[in-house]
Amino acid sequence: MKLKLPHLLLAAYAAWFLAMAINPYSRDVWFAENLPMVMIVLALVSTYRRFAFSNTSYLLMSVLLFLHTAGGHYTFERVPFGAVTDLFGFTRNHFDRIAHFSVGFYAYPIAEFIWRKGYTRSKGLLAFIGVTAIFTVAAVYEIIEWWYAAAADPAAGIAFLGSQGDVWDAQKDMLADGLGSICAALFFLAGYKDPPSTAAR
Repeated sequence: MKLKLPHLLLAAYAAWFLAMAINPYSRDVWFAENLPMVMIVLALVSTYRRFAFSNTSYLLMSVLLFLHTAGGHYTFERVPFGAVTDLFGFTRNHFDRIAHFSVGFYAYPIAEFIWRKGYTRSKGLLAFIGVTAIFTVAAVYEIIEWWYAAAADPAAGIAFLGSQGDVWDAQKDMLADGLGSICAALFFLAGYKDPPSTAAR
C-alpha cells in the first residue's frame, strides 16, 4: 500500500513526539503544552475517513504540531534558537512567536472545510471566517495560559506562560496568530483547488 502524505506526517509526528518526551525541562510544562497538540492529532486521525483535507492543509497544520512539541520539551523560552536571536539582535527568544504565527495556518483548513462542505461559495467570506476563528482561538488560549500560570506551580506556570518579562506578550502572541491566519487566508484565496478525490463529486 502506497503511503499518503498524511500518513507520513503522522509517523513523523509520532517519532518527534516520542523523542521530545524524553527528559523534558519540566514534565508539567511538557504535559500542558502537548495536551492540545495531541487532541488536534487525535481529532484529525478520527475524522480522516469521513473528511480528508488536502495535502496542503495537512502540511500547514503539521507545522504547529512540530514546533509546539519542541516548545513543550525545552519550554519555549529555552528552545535552542540562539543563531536567529543573535542574527537579528533580539533581546528575547522569539521561537514562540514563530509557533504562534503557525497557529494562523489553520485558517486554511478551516476555509477548505467550509468550502468543500458547500456552506458558502464566497471565498472572501471563507477567508474572513478563517481569520476571525483564529483570532478567537488565540484570545481563548491566552486566557487558558493565564489561568494555568496562576493555578500551577509558580515555576511551571511561568515557564508555560513564556512571557520572558514582556507585559505585552499575550497581545503580541495574538497578533502573531492573526498575521499567520491572514497569510494562510490569502494563500487560500490565491490558489485553492479541490483535491482530486472531491473535485469530481
